[in-house]
Amino acid sequence: MRFITFVFLFITLTSYAQQDAWVYFTDKENVSESIANPISILTQRALDRKERHGIIIDERDVPVNENYISLIKAEDNVTVLAKSKWNNCIYVRGTLEGIQNLETLNFVSDIVFADRSLNTKKETLPFIKNDPKVEPSRTSFTYGATLNQTTQLNVQPLHENDFTGNGVIIAVMDSGFPSVDTQAGFKRTRDAGKLLDGYDFVNREEDEFAFQGSSHGTRVLSDIVGFIQDQFVGTAPDASVYCFITEESGDESPAEESYWVEAAERADSLGVDVINTSLGYRTFEDSRYDYTYEDMDGETTFISRGATLAFQKGIMVVTSAGNSGAGMISAPADSPGVLTVGAIDANEVIASFSSIGPSSDGRVKPDVVAQGRSSAVIDQNGNITTNNGTSFSSPIMAGAVASYMGAFPELTNAQVLQNIRAVSDRFTNPSTSYGYGLPDFGLLYDNSLSNAEYAFAKAYVAFPNPVNDQLTIVLPEDISQAEIVAYTLSGQRVLSARVSLDQTTIDMSKIQSGIYIAEIISGTDRQTIKIVKQ
Repeated sequence: MRFITFVFLFITLTSYAQQDAWVYFTDKENVSESIANPISILTQRALDRKERHGIIIDERDVPVNENYISLIKAEDNVTVLAKSKWNNCIYVRGTLEGIQNLETLNFVSDIVFADRSLNTKKETLPFIKNDPKVEPSRTSFTYGATLNQTTQLNVQPLHENDFTGNGVIIAVMDSGFPSVDTQAGFKRTRDAGKLLDGYDFVNREEDEFAFQGSSHGTRVLSDIVGFIQDQFVGTAPDASVYCFITEESGDESPAEESYWVEAAERADSLGVDVINTSLGYRTFEDSRYDYTYEDMDGETTFISRGATLAFQKGIMVVTSAGNSGAGMISAPADSPGVLTVGAIDANEVIASFSSIGPSSDGRVKPDVVAQGRSSAVIDQNGNITTNNGTSFSSPIMAGAVASYMGAFPELTNAQVLQNIRAVSDRFTNPSTSYGYGLPDFGLLYDNSLSNAEYAFAKAYVAFPNPVNDQLTIVLPEDISQAEIVAYTLSGQRVLSARVSLDQTTIDMSKIQSGIYIAEIISGTDRQTIKIVKQ
C-alpha cells in the first residue's frame, strides 16, 4: 500500500513540477506576401547586408504567428518566455501536463523538453539549411591600458588607416550594461549617435532597462567601443552597438538559450554585422537540463543551432570558449559558424582557465585566442581596471573583426572567418587550447589589399554556385592553371584539385552538402571563395 501511495505521489509531483520546453508550430502566416515585401519584416540595413553578401530572404525571416502565441498564453499552467522566428517556435515553462496538453492544438507540430529524458521521439526539425549565394586618413591612438591586448592582435594598422569600426554594427548579448548610457568611457559612442538601442529580453523591457543589471556587459562592451583619451581604446571604438540582455543573473536555465536566439533574430532584422557573446552553457541550476561533452557537436543545443543560423544569415558571430580550464568548451562555442576565442595572458601563454577543445565531433575549437588574463576594461563606475576570462578575449577579438570588416565590407562572413584563421600563428598546427592561435590583423589587412589578389578576384568565374556535381572554374587569360583547395568551415581540407585551360571542371559529387571555403591558387596569387554544395 505504501508503494502504491509513493508511485501516485511521484506521478503527481512530476505532473505539477515546473518543466521547460520548446513548442514548435506547423506554419506561419503571410509567408509569400512577407517575402515578396521584405521591408515589412526586415530593416533596409538588413536587406542591404543580405543583398551585399548573397543571403536569401526565406520563410525563416517571417515572424512567428502571434495568434498562435496568444492562444498558448491563454492555456492553463503554461507561461511563454521567448520566441524564435528562425525555428518557428516558442520557449515555455509550466507543468508537465500543461505543456503536454499543447500537443492537442492543431498548429503545434512538436514539443521538445529541455529535460531530454521526457522526450519520446528523436528530434528531426529543420534547424539548418544551406543558403544559396546570389587613400584613407590616418588615425593615431595612444592606447594606454589597452596597448598590449591591441598590439597582440596587431590591430593598429587598421586603426591607423581609419578603419576603427565605422559603418559596422555590433550586437552584444550579455547580462546587463549599467552606466553605458551615462558614463564617460562610452561618451564617444553616445556623442556619435552609435549607441543604437538596448533591450532586456529576459524582462521584456526597452531602452534604459538594458542599462542596468550586472556590470559584466559594461566591461565586455568597453573592450569593443570603450574610449578614454590617451588611457583606453577598444578594438573598434567607432562601431555602432546594440546592447541586448539575454542572461538572467542568478538563474541559469535553457530559457537563456532562447532569449539569445530571439535577440540574434532581432539583430539580423536590424542589419547587425557582428554578434559578441561572452556567455556559455553546459550546466544549469536544474541538472536535468545539463549538457554532456557529446552534446558539444554544434548541432544539439538550441543556442548553437541558433548561432549557426545567424552565421547563415550573414552575421559574424564571435563567442568566448568558456572558463572551465581543462573542461571542454560550452555552447555556442561548438557551433561551426562561430569564431570561438580562447584566452592568453600578456605574454601569449594560454590562461589556465581557458576551456579547451575540440568539439565532440572533432572540429578545431577554440578557433583563435586573444588576451583574456588581466584584460583592461572600463567598469560601471568609469574606472579602468583589469578582469580575467574568455568573456574579455571574445570582445577584444570581436572589435578587431569589426574593424577589419569595415575595411572590406564586400567580404562575406565565411570569408572573414577563414581569412582570420589563415593568418593565425598556429594555422598549420592547431592545438586543443590555442586553436589556430593568435591572428595578425596587420597581415590580414595587407593580404586583403593585395593588388594581385584584387585583380585575380575580378578575373575568375566559378559556376554553378550552389553546385550539385560539377563545378566549373574559368581562369583569366594570363593564367593557364591553378590549384583549388576546399575546406570545411572548421578548417578541415575536403578537396584538392587542379584546373587548366583544358580541364576546367571539378567533381564535387562525393562532397557532402554544406558550405565550404575554397582557395584558388596560381603562383603567388590567392583568392578565397565560398562554395555551397547542394
